[in-house]
Amino acid sequence: MKRNLEFEFVTFDCYGTLIDWETGIRSAFKQALEGTGLSQTQEAELFDLYEEEEKKIEGQMSYRPYREVLSLAASAAARKFGKNIPERLSSILAKRLPSWAPFPDTNPALERLATEYVLGILSNVDDDLLAGTLKHFTVPFDLVVTAERVRSYKPGTEHFEEARRTIGADRGWLHVAASLYHDIEPASRLGINTAWINRKNSTEGRQLKGRIVKEAKDLTQLADWLAP
Repeated sequence: MKRNLEFEFVTFDCYGTLIDWETGIRSAFKQALEGTGLSQTQEAELFDLYEEEEKKIEGQMSYRPYREVLSLAASAAARKFGKNIPERLSSILAKRLPSWAPFPDTNPALERLATEYVLGILSNVDDDLLAGTLKHFTVPFDLVVTAERVRSYKPGTEHFEEARRTIGADRGWLHVAASLYHDIEPASRLGINTAWINRKNSTEGRQLKGRIVKEAKDLTQLADWLAP
């Protein structure tokens, strides 16, 4: 393999990019809501409300640990939903998070890239939650930046600024993520090269055309580009 000489460091968002966050969190919701009689449509509506509330809480000025964010967002979504949602929903998310699995393409791609690049993770979680997730990967990460460490959540810029302090402004760096909102947009604004993992074949990234270095349907396609 011959690496892309433009880059030396490749960092990743974790949940949604390396880890199948949506399957994991929907499974946790289903477990918590078992026996409530909610339809699949209602469960999907509650999940959408949860995503909105999580973004809102993460965007507030006062930093809260991610465990607390999960609990507050679940409780707020349940209140907005207006139905009797079990109390366990607010605690089961953090309990289940370390068990969420990588996408099938994640580890094979990371193994290819690890021989050519320095790898890192920039994640919106607590250190202990990420420690559980790291056990699912077959390669180590040399750079890890968590929300707990920088006391902030993406799309705030603190993760990227902390990573830049470690990497150095003059080193080739590519940040890889599935979320335009949390990662691609803020990183692009800072002049960081980004690769968008567009697993759902979304057209939303058109607004960032010219600012995204690479769009790939999955991590296999990214690895084919970076380490052919």
